[in-house]
Amino acid sequence: MRMPQQNSPFVSVLRREWGRMTSRRLYFGACIVLPLFCIFFMATIFGSGQMERIPIGIVDLDWSATSRDISRTVETVPTFAVTAHFSDQESARKATQQKKIYGYLVIPPNFESDVLAGRQATLSYYYHYALLSVGSEVRGAFETVLQPLSMGPIVSEATALGVSESTVTNFLVPVNVQSHPLYNPDLDYSVYLSHPFFFILFQVLILLVTVYALGSEIKFRTGDAWLESADGNIFTAVVAKLLPYTVIFIVMAIFANYVMFGVLHIPFSCGFWPLNLTAVLFVIATQALGVFIFSIFPAI
Repeated sequence: MRMPQQNSPFVSVLRREWGRMTSRRLYFGACIVLPLFCIFFMATIFGSGQMERIPIGIVDLDWSATSRDISRTVETVPTFAVTAHFSDQESARKATQQKKIYGYLVIPPNFESDVLAGRQATLSYYYHYALLSVGSEVRGAFETVLQPLSMGPIVSEATALGVSESTVTNFLVPVNVQSHPLYNPDLDYSVYLSHPFFFILFQVLILLVTVYALGSEIKFRTGDAWLESADGNIFTAVVAKLLPYTVIFIVMAIFANYVMFGVLHIPFSCGFWPLNLTAVLFVIATQALGVFIFSIFPAI
């Protein structure tokens, strides 16, 4: 009578791990749901690609027609969302420290009278620079909107004296600077943040799942059965155990590349094959790092 052929140790470990994966919803959430959530989150977090409607405040100490025009001009800037008007600088400063707003503009007392009388008038703005990207956006937007306002009185006075507006503008701003950013002309944050940020989160997930998959054998005291199914070969035991996770994570990485570079049209300088090959190596290297970490710190 011919005996049925038994499975090889590699297949035995593989089938055993597949049964463990499908018996607990934890693996489904960690291997599929969380990566998909990270892809969706990083693909939509930046919206149009630029920061818009950053909360700021205005401290109007003049209460004049000119100050109200300045406030309305600031409110039209897409970068800003004027969420509060303050009666003193101390309240605005506290709101900035509490991150209720990320900057505020101060219009000093007697601002309109100083402008009309030709005296020096100062508009001050403050911004929260603990968050560098937000602070840079607020500062750049303030400089952009206040530069024409600062030249307005001079241009009006010179025009009244018969000097053309273009002549005055060329005198005040003799050098016209044009900015042409390479590789990211739209200054889109998603171009250089979405893809790396996703793979940082994805790497953390791979490390956690790898360490847990190996450590659960010790935690639940099933290590002997695991090695027995691998016929005592630790290399076979580890590789066969991690293979299902490797396949799932590679599929997720390739899908993330498709979403980032295919759907969102993030520019890249190589083809999809080299890009996906890098993703495959990334998954394998991260799993190898997880095995190394577990070999040093086996207690989870």
